[in-house]
Amino acid sequence: MRGERAGVREWTGLAVLALPALLASLELTVTHLALPAIAADLAASSTQLLWIVDVYAFLLAAVLIPVGAVGDRVGRRRVLLIGSLGYGVASVLAAYAPDPALLIAARALMGVTGATLMPSTLSLTAAMFRDAHQRAVAIGVIVASVSGGTAIGPLVGGWLLERFWWGSAFLLATPVMAVLLVAGPLLLPEHRAPRRGRLDVAGAVLVLLAVLPVVYGLKQVAADGLDVVPVGAVVVGAAMAVLFVRRQRRLADPLVDLGLFADRAFRTAAATLTFGIFVLWGSNYAIAQYLQLVAGLSPLHAGLWTAPSAAGVIAGSLLAPRIARRVPAVVVIGVGLIVSAVGYLVLAAVAPSGDLAHLVLGAIVVSAGLGPMMALATDMVVGSAPVERAGAAAAISSTAPQIGGAFGVAVLGSIITAVYRDAMATDVPAGVPDTAAHAARDNLGTAAAAVRQLPASLADPLLGAARAGFTSGFHVTSLVSAVLMVLLAVLVLRRTHG
Repeated sequence: MRGERAGVREWTGLAVLALPALLASLELTVTHLALPAIAADLAASSTQLLWIVDVYAFLLAAVLIPVGAVGDRVGRRRVLLIGSLGYGVASVLAAYAPDPALLIAARALMGVTGATLMPSTLSLTAAMFRDAHQRAVAIGVIVASVSGGTAIGPLVGGWLLERFWWGSAFLLATPVMAVLLVAGPLLLPEHRAPRRGRLDVAGAVLVLLAVLPVVYGLKQVAADGLDVVPVGAVVVGAAMAVLFVRRQRRLADPLVDLGLFADRAFRTAAATLTFGIFVLWGSNYAIAQYLQLVAGLSPLHAGLWTAPSAAGVIAGSLLAPRIARRVPAVVVIGVGLIVSAVGYLVLAAVAPSGDLAHLVLGAIVVSAGLGPMMALATDMVVGSAPVERAGAAAAISSTAPQIGGAFGVAVLGSIITAVYRDAMATDVPAGVPDTAAHAARDNLGTAAAAVRQLPASLADPLLGAARAGFTSGFHVTSLVSAVLMVLLAVLVLRRTHG
């Protein structure tokens, strides 16, 4: 499947498209590093901290598909530029939020506007690069840019957090968006679908009504256990999802071309993206907390220790298209998933005393294994669609990892919290005042803040117990991630054809 080869204009435009891809991961890694400072400054609870991370990803996932369809109709470049402006404004609001509730609201707005970035980036890339080999390389560059954000985000964010307040981390988005707004109209061509039907507004509403209640219900169950309201929310969301699927099957011009999922390679690639990013985002969230709250590193030093792992994703995503010319893509993906499982087993052995060697080694192995999957599976999803449905396919390839990543932070983060609280229910040393004990039982961040008010004879054993409880949760999530990667590798190698 070879088409017209791209020239200098397309490759220059790709450099511009790499900016929102860079920002996508940069924003997330910086937010993880900023959480301890946010917890201390805004007195945010563990549930609020998870919402600060999750609300962005969940709202982004909920509107990605409608945004992809809008881009097909009104122009992908136009949607990208409008969303970039909104994202920059929302980032400023987040930076100056005075309390957790308003920060969560600003993050929600960032999620809605951020939904314009990756679908537009991927659909423009697919439209600009018609040659299959060039498209694979171009998508590898986009994935490498995402990984580059993972690498420089902790460094830049750590430097800012060392010298300024936590809100400075969110302001990183504003200069990136400014460059995109200036360079985009000059270097990016406009692309629309040749045949533009009516936008399925009812379908877009059903997507929101499906995703958001399920998200709310699962998070409340994780935080407070089974109850009528959260379980009912999950049921309502599931019912809306069924209605959405039925509606899409009836429409001549649906938001989601469900016919794409009839192809086994397409649906397996989408599942691989979902669960691969599920474990990656969940582990990145936990690693950022471990480095600062267990190892006791500053934000800048924590960023330095997380940067090496991004090199594995960058190398894997750039080399994978070349390797796939000689080895079937599914073999490359499957072997990479097994490698990542080994990395998670290494992470499951970290000690509660700040075991940086094990942590960094495991993170590098995980990222090296997942890099090929991110590039090749994304190319399989985007490349399978005709040009007129590029926006819809790009939305699916963006939605799958975003939903997976958001659930990864929520589910794996909730597992860590549950294990931590179970341990701290009995491990708080005798003699610790009730106020400090209550704070320590909620999460490791509040425990670290509480010990500052205690004498060393109580502070040291309380902080040691809290760090051990967090590390136990980290071990459990690493083992869960390893098992998921092995099962996914078996699925890929058995059911997908190169």
